[in-house]
This record gives sequence, C-alpha cells and structure tokens, in this order.
Amino acid sequence: MRIFTILIAGVFVNNFLLSKFLGICSFLGVSKKVDTSIGMGIAVIFVMTLASAITYIIQYGILAKLGLEYLQTIAFILVVAALVQLVEMFIKKSSMSLYQALGIYLPLITTNCAVLGVCTLNIQNSYNFIESVVNGAAGGIGYTLAIILLAAIRERAEVSDVPEALQGFPITMIAASLMAISFLGFSGML
Repeated sequence: MRIFTILIAGVFVNNFLLSKFLGICSFLGVSKKVDTSIGMGIAVIFVMTLASAITYIIQYGILAKLGLEYLQTIAFILVVAALVQLVEMFIKKSSMSLYQALGIYLPLITTNCAVLGVCTLNIQNSYNFIESVVNGAAGGIGYTLAIILLAAIRERAEVSDVPEALQGFPITMIAASLMAISFLGFSGML
C-alpha cells in the first residue's frame, strides 16, 4: 500500500512541476510541441528513475559508511550529469530530429532541479531502495504528464482566438496555474 501511495503522490499530489515548482525551466521551454514534450518526458523519467536508484546506493553504500554525507549534493549532481550524458548520446544516435528539437534543454536536465530534488527527497523521507526508485519513476511520470498536458494546451492556444494581450507567455502561465490548481484536487485521494 505504501508503494502505491508513493506512486500516486509522486504523479499527482506532489507533482514536482505543479506543487513544488521544480523543473520549471524545461517545463516552459520544451512544452511548445507535444512530440518534443513526449521525448523530454521519457528522458526525464529515465534519468529520475536511474538517478534515484544510483544515488540511494551511493548515499547508503558509500557516503554514510564513510561519514561523508556532506558530499551528498556534489555526488548526486555528478550522477545526474553522467546519466544525462548517457541519455543525450542515446537520443543523438537514435533520433536526430528529437535531439535537435530538444536543443539546449536536453543537457539542461543536468541542472533540472526536479531530478536533484527527487534524489534529495528520497533520502530526507528515509525511503528504502524500492520506495526511492518508485518515487523517482513517479516524479518522472508526473513531470511527463504535466509537460504533455501543457504542450497540448499551448498547441491548441496557438490556433485559438486568444486576446492579443494574453498571447504567448501570459496564456502559458495562466494555463500552467490552472493545471496546478486542478492537480491540487488530487490531494484528497491520499
């Protein structure tokens, strides 16, 4: 039951984008097209899940045993950077169009505070290994869900009759805030 609660909380209730406002840079930058958002979301799911597993092992297998917990942030950033390089090489080899569409935002996953945030929260919440991996995957799924929904809204807004003063970034911010409010409705589930 606890795993299910962590999964639902990570996707809906404690969504990193819409409740903690982590990862907003790529959320606003990559969410112009649904196709690009799907690619970015899959990359973030992969990085968050693997980073959660690897950082758990580093924290409890190395840092805690040697009394080096103060190096946690640096170690976690190195893990995330290595994983992002792996994802970047894979996408560049497998889909050049997706690689070009993601542009600068793909390497920016390294500095995506949502990835570092999920790794840090796993340790702070004293999750075990399985719970950490589930929380990482749930955080990535929640990120993907939010970015795809916003991309669909932005594509729809481009062809809609939006008042001139609200075109572009203002309507995007209004849509993101309404999404955040709607995701708050899931808080009663847990």
